[in-house]
Formats: sequence, C-alpha cells, structure tokens
Amino acid sequence: MALNKNHSEGGGVIVNNSESILMSYEHVELTFNDMKNVPEAFKGTKKGTIYLTPYRVIFLSKGKDAMQSFMMPFYLMKDCEIKQPVFGANFVKGTVKAEAGGGWEGSASYKLTFTAGGAIEFGQRMLQVASQAEFYPGPPMMDGAMGYVQPPPPPYPGPMEPPVSGPSAPSTPAAEAKAAEAAASAYYNPGNPHNVYMPTSQPPPPPYYPPEDKKTQ
Repeated sequence: MALNKNHSEGGGVIVNNSESILMSYEHVELTFNDMKNVPEAFKGTKKGTIYLTPYRVIFLSKGKDAMQSFMMPFYLMKDCEIKQPVFGANFVKGTVKAEAGGGWEGSASYKLTFTAGGAIEFGQRMLQVASQAEFYPGPPMMDGAMGYVQPPPPPYPGPMEPPVSGPSAPSTPAAEAKAAEAAASAYYNPGNPHNVYMPTSQPPPPPYYPPEDKKTQ
C-alpha cells in the first residue's frame, strides 16, 4: 500500500500506462482503525472517489486532506468483505499491509463507505478481479517516482507430464530386453510413420511338424 503516490497536482488519479480503470465511484468515505502509532494522514474520515484497476484499488481524496491518495494492491489486501447494515450505507471492509517505501509502516483495517450507493457492485467486481490476478498478484512495475516494487512471480510448477493414451503393460527386465531387441531389428519410414518394417534378412521360423498319430493296438 502506498500513501500519496497516485494523485496529480491537478487532482487526477495516476496509474501505470499498462493499467486501465475498470470502474469508479464518487461519494466514498474511507476510515482506518487497528493501527499502531497512527500517522496524521490516517486520522479522521476521508471523502473522495474510489478507483478499481486490474491490480489494485486507489482512493483519491477530495479537498486538501493530508491523505491525497491511497493505493492498495490486491496482494497486500486480505479479509475483504461486503457489508449491508440495516441502518446506514453499505460498505467494504478489510485489512491491508504497508509496502516497502509506501510512506507508512505496519498494517491497518480499512472501511470504504459508499454513501451514494455502489458498494455491492464495486465489492463484487473487486473480489472477482482480485481472484483472477491470484497467479500473478502484483501490479506492473511503476516508474521511479511511484516507488513501487514488483513482487516476484509464483514458483515454476515444473514440466507437465505427457498425457496417457491408454493402459500399458508393466515394465519388467524381460519386456525391456525384448523391446530393445525389436527396436534394433526394425525401422520405420518417416513418410509413413504408422507402419513398422521388419528386415527381410530375418531367418524364417522353424517348420512345424504335427505329432504322429498313435498306432492303434
């Protein structure tokens, strides 16, 4: 999570060139709790606009608040919930951790209250997008001014096993020796790989002599 790194002097939101704004809602209130040594920028209720990108959530404050922008990448968010209280506006809540060089330290619980509606639509879309990004959860590398560090990709799972076309006989030393012998004495035509040709120099099998009939007594 980064503090005051995603807003322009003119009051606009700043995102990476490879990102897009999927949806946004105005009239959103942002509050924090469960923080140790709460920085001044996190105190009170922030009012502004919330943005959703394929990698993160960005809150942009309205007015001259100490917190002008607040960015939460999906891989640092957890326990996200959509709440519909009997009284009051619907809201989205969860926890977020600070990132290195993000302008604050530790973790915090956040609450996004949609005073003009949209909490359910935003929350559902956010959870959907975050689940799609789980195999590569970090946003793209930002430039030096943004101070964002891209997390490492997930570990390589290893090569996939080839598909099994059908049952095969168990391998035994005798079967392997016979297969090696057959492979040494046979060849195939690359133009017709479905047929295997045996060499004509192979000796013919011995003749078959039926047993003589028993003499009758």
